[in-house]
Amino acid sequence: MPLVELNGIHINYEERGRPDGAPILLTHAYAATLQMWNPQFDALKDYRVIGWDMRGHGGTDSPPDQDAYTEKLTVADMAGLLRHLGIEKAVIGGLSLGGYISLEFQLAHPEMVRALILCNTGPGYRKDEARAGWNEFSIGYAKRFEERGLDGFGRGIEIDATREYQRSAQGLAFAGRGILTQRDANVMLNLEKIDVPALIIQGADDERYKAGCEYMAAKIPNARKVVIEKAGHAVNLSQPEQFNAAVLDFLRDNGI
Repeated sequence: MPLVELNGIHINYEERGRPDGAPILLTHAYAATLQMWNPQFDALKDYRVIGWDMRGHGGTDSPPDQDAYTEKLTVADMAGLLRHLGIEKAVIGGLSLGGYISLEFQLAHPEMVRALILCNTGPGYRKDEARAGWNEFSIGYAKRFEERGLDGFGRGIEIDATREYQRSAQGLAFAGRGILTQRDANVMLNLEKIDVPALIIQGADDERYKAGCEYMAAKIPNARKVVIEKAGHAVNLSQPEQFNAAVLDFLRDNGI
């Protein structure tokens, strides 16, 4: 898979589908890699689909400095990758952390976003104590990688599907502390300003993100929410046919 040097690091990415198709950039969940989107690459063969690895994940570099892992830098990596590929505007999508970062990207670069695909994710937290609880969870996950190395993974089919591609436990720990944690309610407070179509996909069995998906569907003006039954967090892996159908219907209904 190709590497490109951006913002002082080498970023691993993969392009699939038609070079002249409408671009779609997919961002993986925390502690996963671009390979979690394998079931989507073939289904979206008429589009130009780009998967990539965030800092500290998979084939992308893992800088040895905690300050190199932030939401802002991750968004800059996404923008830089699209520019490197000559893409001015794309459908931006992701699952879990990848979905939250997609929202961050939309706020920073609305001119580069044609539509959003937000899968089992949330817009953050309005109350400081709720955000502190999330950050405690995130830092706890990071500590597992610091203490147990690459044996520190949690459970999840997205983890099982991508674990073999991980190279740096310290990179995952840094990403957990610097990218997975949240600092403010900026995303939540700006949902009503999103002026592109948004598809929100919720796995019916993923209780952690149910409220977040419902909130986004209520606040984003042009949002469509699809609930997929018998699906947990990694809905794109557990129910790929239903997931792919929802995505394709959304794209076609919006002329993409």
